[in-house]
Amino acid sequence: MKVINHNRLDKVVSDARKAADTRAEGYRERALKLYPWICGRCTREFSQVNLRELTVHHRDHNHDNNPNDGSNWELLCIYCHDNEHQKQIEADRGYTDSSSARGSATHNPFAALQGLLKKP
Repeated sequence: MKVINHNRLDKVVSDARKAADTRAEGYRERALKLYPWICGRCTREFSQVNLRELTVHHRDHNHDNNPNDGSNWELLCIYCHDNEHQKQIEADRGYTDSSSARGSATHNPFAALQGLLKKP
């Protein structure tokens, strides 16, 4: 028969609780308590099941800037977060959004639609 070392078991549980408390003090856990579990870009909603896909983005890109009010954070899904950082990398390299250089579209594919819908 195997003897259970209760003192060791109590220490493992105590250490696990302390580790959870330490994590709860981290900015991700604080942000998840402050904000609704919705991506700030694509508005995808999250639940306990897929919460691991929701990340905290630092608006000023400084991970050391973690004010208690959360003003430097926004919750983004992993896809929008990657996109946000890719835009920052491209801006740092001098790339710009090519659509802004071209101007707006001038073709209207529905221009003749009204005439086609009129009954003869």
